[in-house]
This record gives sequence, structure tokens and C-alpha cells, in this order.
Amino acid sequence: MRQMGMERRYRYLDLIMAIFVTVLVVSNIASSAKIVDWGFSLFGVRMAFDAGTLLFPVSYIFGDILTEVYGYKNSRRVIWAGFACLALSALIFWIVSILPGESQWQQYAGNAAYLAILGGMSSGGIVLASLAGYWSGEFTNSFVLAKMKIMTRGRWLWTRTIGSTIVGEMVDTVVFIGIASLFHVFPWTLFLTLVLTNYLFKVGVEALMTPVTYAAVSRLKKTENEDYYDRDTNFNPFHM
Repeated sequence: MRQMGMERRYRYLDLIMAIFVTVLVVSNIASSAKIVDWGFSLFGVRMAFDAGTLLFPVSYIFGDILTEVYGYKNSRRVIWAGFACLALSALIFWIVSILPGESQWQQYAGNAAYLAILGGMSSGGIVLASLAGYWSGEFTNSFVLAKMKIMTRGRWLWTRTIGSTIVGEMVDTVVFIGIASLFHVFPWTLFLTLVLTNYLFKVGVEALMTPVTYAAVSRLKKTENEDYYDRDTNFNPFHM
């Protein structure tokens, strides 16, 4: 169980980072494109959520795996990589939105359709909300898991995967929906609905995926010969 040492290369870290970033970008696009309605209410709150919620919880599972196996330091690098890719995707969608459209495309689709579905990806409100929610939530999740691993001495993995998600997803969801609502991306009438449904769904997915997380963590620890404990880690998210 390594605590500090020389930098080393890992077999699967780059692959995990690539999948993690892909999940982030795709879920962000889905969030802008559609709001899903489950068709029922819970305690008087309509169960509706942005479509990115279907995929976004997977990023927290990867975040848990990264911190549990490779430590907060490597997780921090991956989180910043995801942040940069989200910002880059928003820039690309904005550039596409201002480019002139071809005449036939304008007839069957057009700029109005593009802006209605994907315009949110390039609007200041949704970009700021996505980046702020992602950044604050992922770093909270990683920090809580790393600290809980030390407190539990590496036992009871489920307590820290679920516990860190409960805290991280709450921060992420409130920040994302709050900022998006401030910029009129979502109506304030849906604030409680979106926060509640997003949060419950994300935490529920994490809990249901616990056996998969256990299997992935166990396999990676053996394959990578790594089980990092962040006893001497600088947890400043800006410390690179």
C-alpha cells in the first residue's frame, strides 16, 4: 500500500481518463438536448430530469475508482482534464453556432433547430453551470473518498463510494441547477424537481453499481499493484 514515492506509469489510467472524459462530454450534450419526464410525481414533485442525468452518474463511479486505486493526486489530474475538455467542447459548439449554414440544411433543420437543441452547449449559462457543478462536485467527491479511506483504514469500500457520492452529487446538482436557473436555462418552477430527481437518480445509480465498482477496484488494484492512501497528499485542487 503505497503512500508516497516516485512517479510511475500505470497500465489503465489513460484508458480510464479517456472513458471518463467521454462520459462527461456526452452527458453534457444530452443535458442540453432534452428534459426527460418519468410520468409520475414523488411527494408532489414531478419526476423530470435533464437527459444527461442518465449517463453522468457513471463519471462519479469512475471518480471513485480513480481515487480509491490511484489516489487523489492522479484523480485531480483527470478532473482537470475533464474540465478542459468540457470547456473545449463548449467553445466548438459556439463556433459552429455562428458559422453560416448551408442552404439545404437551413430548409430541413436550420439555425433555429440547432440553437434550440444544442445552443445550450454554447450559451454562457449552461457552460458556466456545467463547469462549476462538475468542478465542485468531482473534487468534493474525491476529497471525501480519500479522507474516508484513511478513516476506515481501507475497509468497507461501499461506505466511501456511496458516502462520497451523497456529498459530491449534492454539491454538483445544486450548483449546476442553481446557476443554470439563474441564467434561465431551466425555469425556476422546475428547480426543486430537477434537483430532487437528479440527486436521487445519481445516488441511486451509484448504490446499484456498487458490485461493479467493487469488481473494478479489486481488478485494478491487483493489475496495477496499487492501493493508494492519501495520508500526505496536498488536497488543494489547484496544486499541480
